[in-house]
Amino acid sequence: MHPDFFAVLDLVKARPIKHLMINTNGLKIAQDLAFCDRLSQYKPGIEIYLQFDSFEETALRELRGSDLRKVRQQAIDRLNEMNLSTTLVVTLKKGLNDHEIGKIIDFALDQRCVRGVTFQPIQAAGRLEGFNPKCDRYTLTEVRRAILEQSSHFQPQDILPVPCHPDSLAMAYALKLQGQVIPLTGLFDTPTFVDMVPNSVLYEQHPALRQQIFDLFSTSHSPASAPTSLKQLLCCLPLIPVPDSFTYENIFRIMIVQFMDAYNFDVRSVKRSCIHIAHPDGRLIPFDTYNLFYRSGSIGHEMITKLHQNSELQ
Repeated sequence: MHPDFFAVLDLVKARPIKHLMINTNGLKIAQDLAFCDRLSQYKPGIEIYLQFDSFEETALRELRGSDLRKVRQQAIDRLNEMNLSTTLVVTLKKGLNDHEIGKIIDFALDQRCVRGVTFQPIQAAGRLEGFNPKCDRYTLTEVRRAILEQSSHFQPQDILPVPCHPDSLAMAYALKLQGQVIPLTGLFDTPTFVDMVPNSVLYEQHPALRQQIFDLFSTSHSPASAPTSLKQLLCCLPLIPVPDSFTYENIFRIMIVQFMDAYNFDVRSVKRSCIHIAHPDGRLIPFDTYNLFYRSGSIGHEMITKLHQNSELQ
């Protein structure tokens, strides 16, 4: 919709920004082949952050106001065709679409373009009707438990807190190889994991982690024995072909991102936030606080404005 969309992309790609994610509902991608084709020219280092809440009409109408199932599938088909890296982003509401968590993971694993799924429990901010914080809260722990109950691919040790913001972020990493899903996160002991994982939600580009994975999978002592031991993957998995290079296409990640709101606000946790909004005046504002304090029209914004005015008067 933005008239300067591709001009903005050009500005971003001209800078030392390693990974660009485009947050979208997928309408333009589904409906405009020329747009999608032009978007693919920005590979690599570009990813589509695609809204993907449900396979059911009832849930989509409540969350988005429209039955978007056909549009979502058309968008996925286009992205698969062009192999544009994609993350499916699921807004989770307790009792509405939380029973679909495992189904969405299985669907994502079958798509050529999908590199992972991000689950976001509802943040009580913006357009939200009929939300009772006393009983409708869906916590990070509950989402994690639902993943373990509904998906056969991950074990408890595979879904770990993200070091930069452990109260609000958890993740699991896996390799996709020849139709098999091989969880990685649980293979590292916790101190090693914390030491080598940076304060980021994009780990596969981190050299230390990549090297640790190769070291972990290879128990060989000579170049001649390396291919066999790497294919055996710790001698605990079937022999499978391993690609010559470790690429983003072989990565699959699960993220749980629980943004805070007025009902579970925690200043200590906000200080550790690693997802921010860049303000025009140069400030980096934690995403958790933006809707509460900085978006025009919010109660917090009005309070802060009054505080500034009082301060100036004094």
